[in-house]
Amino acid sequence: MSALFEPCDAPAPAGAPLATRACTVARGAQSITLRPWHAASACSVRLRWSLHGPASAPWVIVQGGISADREVAADAGAGATGWWSGIVGPGLAIDTRRVRVLAVDWLERADLADARAIDSRDQANAIAALLDAFEVRCVRAFVGASYGAMVGLALAALHPRRLARLVAISGAHRAHPLSTALRNLQRDIVRLATAAGDARAGLDLARRLAMTTYRSEREFAERCGGEPAFCGGRYRFAGEDWLAAAGARFAERFDPDRFLSLSESIDLHRVEPGDVRVPTTLVGIPSDRVVPLADLCELQRGCGAPATLHVLDSRYGHDAFLKEPLAIGNLLREILEPTGA
Repeated sequence: MSALFEPCDAPAPAGAPLATRACTVARGAQSITLRPWHAASACSVRLRWSLHGPASAPWVIVQGGISADREVAADAGAGATGWWSGIVGPGLAIDTRRVRVLAVDWLERADLADARAIDSRDQANAIAALLDAFEVRCVRAFVGASYGAMVGLALAALHPRRLARLVAISGAHRAHPLSTALRNLQRDIVRLATAAGDARAGLDLARRLAMTTYRSEREFAERCGGEPAFCGGRYRFAGEDWLAAAGARFAERFDPDRFLSLSESIDLHRVEPGDVRVPTTLVGIPSDRVVPLADLCELQRGCGAPATLHVLDSRYGHDAFLKEPLAIGNLLREILEPTGA
């Protein structure tokens, strides 16, 4: 569980160990060779990464959903707010004074030359190759949420010696068929709008539809239960503005091809539970409409290593890992403290 090298801000040459110097935050990109799951031959890709924490500390990998990137922690110097800034940072549940946090940008199909698709196993193999470049044999933990949990399960199945513990939040060994059906509709919306010359409108509508699955019935009842108002020649219903704002924000910052690639990758995800040979902690949300709790129970029963399941009640459904920093943080402290993370 060693961190042999401290990477610098500039990317290292392909095939060479990353350079070393003392710093608490570093970013870069590393060239790696990858044999994609849905391609006939290997290809070279550039994997963008960030590191937060002391050079000598044990490493923890943190990955989120398909909308997440390598900016997992707040960094005022780089203008990064951090998508999990309530969880990862100095003195927080994943304490960057005590551990070295690695996060990467997800690869997409366009990164893989002639591959038909990108698989969660491709992401896992890319992370393993990056650890090779850093000359890190084993990380103390992989903490993944949503798609990140899927990739963590793939990493645990393919490279069990590379991580001492897996924490998988709201992510299972496969996509539930109902969730796949809904994501198919989202992708068709984006394709149709792109063909009509308005990809941004497609992303907007796809995100609004996704929000109806990310959040719980309880939250919709609380947030959207007001009376409709007649405006602009039609009735507008409570919650329309909230969904429209969420769609607009997503369309502003996301690329349609990247969305199609990573959304499809969720639905291609398959890991046999018995192949997960790393001590595993699963976190499930009863109100999660994307990853049913029953799927996590099935995964726990079938895991090839000791596995525990924590059930966290939340009004936020699948988005609880983003919207419940106190509850998720307390749970992560409980999970990781025995290993010193």
